[in-house]
Amino acid sequence: MKRTKIILMVALLGLGLGHVVGAQTAQTVFEIEPGVAMLGAGGAGLSVVHGAETLYYNPANLSELPGISFSSFYSSHLGLADYSALALTFRNFGIAALLLGSTGIQGYDDNGTATDTLAYRNTGIVFGAGVDPSTLPFVPDVGIDMSLGARFKFLTARVGEENGTGFSFDVGFRSELPGMRFGPLAISELAIGVTAVNLFGNVAYDTTNDSFQMDIKLGASAKLANVLRVAMDVHLIGSLNIGVIYEPVPTLAVRLGMISRGGTRITAGLGLNVQGFLIDYAYVTHALGGTHRISLTLDFSSLDITALSRSMRRLLP
Repeated sequence: MKRTKIILMVALLGLGLGHVVGAQTAQTVFEIEPGVAMLGAGGAGLSVVHGAETLYYNPANLSELPGISFSSFYSSHLGLADYSALALTFRNFGIAALLLGSTGIQGYDDNGTATDTLAYRNTGIVFGAGVDPSTLPFVPDVGIDMSLGARFKFLTARVGEENGTGFSFDVGFRSELPGMRFGPLAISELAIGVTAVNLFGNVAYDTTNDSFQMDIKLGASAKLANVLRVAMDVHLIGSLNIGVIYEPVPTLAVRLGMISRGGTRITAGLGLNVQGFLIDYAYVTHALGGTHRISLTLDFSSLDITALSRSMRRLLP
């Protein structure tokens, strides 16, 4: 068991996940900030609805999606691991796969002597659903604009010669508040979000079980003057996410943010939307080196097929 723990800690420290390693806390692909678009804005996405990435942050937000969205991204995480994900969401539910893998990690035995190099792999599958209770005929109207959600996460892991599987369960809440005005400044899309993650579940390896770390996350966001969105998330385990998104036109988003967890990291990003084809880029600073991410999202809810076909005809001879 000691050998397994040492291998696990070495692997996680090499991947930049070792800031909260504990004897009974599983560190997995789920502990890396997900997505690209919201990551550029500090990963403050608990109360923000943004396409397929919505599933990663708060399952309650899924009820606010206008339609189908598919997103994929790839990143060389700190230059030490391959990290990629695919997400497909519909109004009210979604599914995603997150993949993390690294090879050539140095292993050590109980005495600290170097052993064979090891591989570290994680595959996470996420299922989520969200609903607005007011749309259900058997639920009385409580006069509050709110949504509820749940998310199930399944994990397969390999750390050296150890294999493990596990699961965890999350719940979410989101509520939109009435807009307001302070003189010439209009505040709209004011929302709050709450999630409780890893309520139960663990990872069972060949010789031991590791628990996921439970956390409560609180978030709020608002849009100012219809062009600037500000958002902030607080994690009770000791993390703060702050983000700003500037959208001067519907096709362009400029993002900036900060993540405070075991140190302070600055994030920046850019998003382009061309007829429902979204290209997002994010950069995150880190003590071990910065990370670049890029994603492609197909937002079928806003895709103008007729305009796209006209554009293609103009390009043809």
